[in-house]
Amino acid sequence: MDEIVYHDRYTDEDRIEKVYGDKALRWTYGTIAGRLSLSLAVKRTLFSHWYGWRMDQPKTREKIAPFIQDYELDADEFVRDVDEFANFNEFFFRKLKPEARPIDADPNSVVFPADGRHLCIPDLSKCEGLFVKGEMFDLPTLLQDSALADRYASGSLLLSRLCPVDYHRFHFPASGVPGASRLINGPLYSVNPIALRQNIHILTSNKRCLTQLETESFGTVLLLEIGATCVGSIQQTYSPGETISKGDEKGYFRFGGSSTMVLFEPGRIQFDADLVENSRQHRELYARMGDHLGTRVL
Repeated sequence: MDEIVYHDRYTDEDRIEKVYGDKALRWTYGTIAGRLSLSLAVKRTLFSHWYGWRMDQPKTREKIAPFIQDYELDADEFVRDVDEFANFNEFFFRKLKPEARPIDADPNSVVFPADGRHLCIPDLSKCEGLFVKGEMFDLPTLLQDSALADRYASGSLLLSRLCPVDYHRFHFPASGVPGASRLINGPLYSVNPIALRQNIHILTSNKRCLTQLETESFGTVLLLEIGATCVGSIQQTYSPGETISKGDEKGYFRFGGSSTMVLFEPGRIQFDADLVENSRQHRELYARMGDHLGTRVL
């Protein structure tokens, strides 16, 4: 299988992703035996809950320091000292200091909701595919709501993929009033490109949460959190019905890779040029939570 190449916004360079659990992932999605195990066990929620439980055990503390070193994380960004984490899961959904993720101050901007590798679709009605040309998921299946699917059929979409090495709290991309989160149950396949290039419909079958955010500048924005293999759970930390500011925390993922989506109504947003260009080439753009993602259409 090919290496995963993404573009780093900050260095303006293409980079090869260092995949956590690379050998296991390639065996699972690249061999007959692996695909059989996927069907029988790996995608099942019980497996991911068990793995999440395992990462809650005190013994997993010993994994933290080597992980920080191997993936070159900046411990100075953490709110807590490294030796204060009781287990790997606490480290995984760690909070960061506010100055580590400043929120873009432009009143007409929308920001990335999470650290990660991002793809955008400016107009869903003209989409030619996400990771592979001609391969796109079904919007009604994703949303499980035909009226919403019709409303956003010509809208804009951002897909943000969080790797295990990333900061795993997700935030609101714009100010407004969020409604309650609706759970759409499903299995837990990997959302790594290795898996998505073989089956983009993973995004519409995996367990996910859907929230509607009412905003003044961008209309009703749909926010989705999508679980994946080894994600113990999706935790919401916001209060429905209470006004939030751009960049406020919405929730976090427990252990594992995962994704978020943001959908905008038609004609509401102009995505940043580097995001659009890399997405056109089916190449993800790495950017951090709080950074400029796009501007509202005036």
